Amino acid sequence: MKLPALPRALGFARAGGTPVTATALLLAGLTATACAPQTSDGRATTDERTGTLRVWLFQEVGNAPKEQVVDQAVAAFEKTHRGAKVEIEYIPVETRAQRVKAAFNDPKSAPDLIEYGNTDTAGYVKDGGLADISTEFAAWDEAEDTDPTAKRSVTVAGKVYGAPLYVGVRALYYRTDVFRELGLTAPKSQAELVSTAKKIRKARPELYGMAVGGAYTYGALPFVWAAGGELATADGDSYKAAVNSEAALKGITTYTSLFGDDNCPAAKCAQMGGNATVTAFASGRAAMAIGGDFSHAAVEAGTVKGRYAVVPLPGTTPGSIAPAFAGGNNIGVLRSTSHRTLAVDLLKSLTGKETQGRLFDAMGFLPTYTDVRAAAARRQPSVKPFIDTLGAGTEFVPASPGWGRIDASLVLPTMFQEIVSGRKDVKTAADDAAKKMDAAFAPAG
Repeated sequence: MKLPALPRALGFARAGGTPVTATALLLAGLTATACAPQTSDGRATTDERTGTLRVWLFQEVGNAPKEQVVDQAVAAFEKTHRGAKVEIEYIPVETRAQRVKAAFNDPKSAPDLIEYGNTDTAGYVKDGGLADISTEFAAWDEAEDTDPTAKRSVTVAGKVYGAPLYVGVRALYYRTDVFRELGLTAPKSQAELVSTAKKIRKARPELYGMAVGGAYTYGALPFVWAAGGELATADGDSYKAAVNSEAALKGITTYTSLFGDDNCPAAKCAQMGGNATVTAFASGRAAMAIGGDFSHAAVEAGTVKGRYAVVPLPGTTPGSIAPAFAGGNNIGVLRSTSHRTLAVDLLKSLTGKETQGRLFDAMGFLPTYTDVRAAAARRQPSVKPFIDTLGAGTEFVPASPGWGRIDASLVLPTMFQEIVSGRKDVKTAADDAAKKMDAAFAPAG
């Protein structure tokens, strides 16, 4: 079975398909179940045990398999909750920000549950949109097997604001035919990775030894984390930037050393993001690239089909695995729901072990439960490098609304691009990035 492209929630979300028309939106608002009175902070004052629950999920490219799995979960929920009905709406991820903001501001037209990118958690909590379900999550037997990093992605200040739906990570794709021709083996450390990339470029100048991108934040961060660096450290109720620490500088230096005529020329690679680097590999223009489990379908559809393999991205010491960013999506209950108990039960049905196993088979989404993920790997061996990466330990972005501003204003891509272009040295660029990050964290609280 080929793995289809995963959505890339802030690192993964991808959507397309049927557009939502203005008429459809109007009808959705007119037919929504009337909400109970709200408190001044947006919480419902009642907890109705019957009625209609509205759910917004992301529209995928090729959404039919996801719909089938969701329909099964909904049918199981409705069978055990007499008097409850569920309406699912699939929304384009590109418009999620406007839709969700409007829902938070107008509880009467808001859904009861939403799917959201895991880096959105802190911002949505700050906006007061998500319900704290810490008690219910702790009492849920299945939650005990949730991957720790996936749980972090629904946790803010020690409270849980949803349940993970799937997780996605990146690993190293490499051309087996090129490596065989040049007598090379898959690199086992980052130093070997850099030297291997440059050997390939020298022997095969028409190729990038390794495609890298100055705008590929989540491809660069494993180098920072592998060197012992951090994006930021906790500072009371907020965060303090750490990208200019000594350890982080080592990782940044390693990553930016891959830009140049001896591997991936800065003039061509400084502006590349993750999609561009994967495309370069899939089209046969690069011998290596960092790509996700969600990149599998794109590579399979490229000219390198049958001539590549995947291994975990190596760390700094031989045989180690670099920590990867744990992307993915979650499902949360809105604070404004007048069906809190039903909504939490539906959340469990939509994100439970049975549903996640089916989503893996249907869509290739990596489960967030360690036992379900292990079973998935036995069914589909091609995901093993990604599961090994997850098992070695992953990292996440600061749980702060400030991260959203940092990401949107391209603070880290700007830093990498300043370095690879020669406009600034590593320390100066990192210091400037840290100042911008601290300015974003400060008002975030």
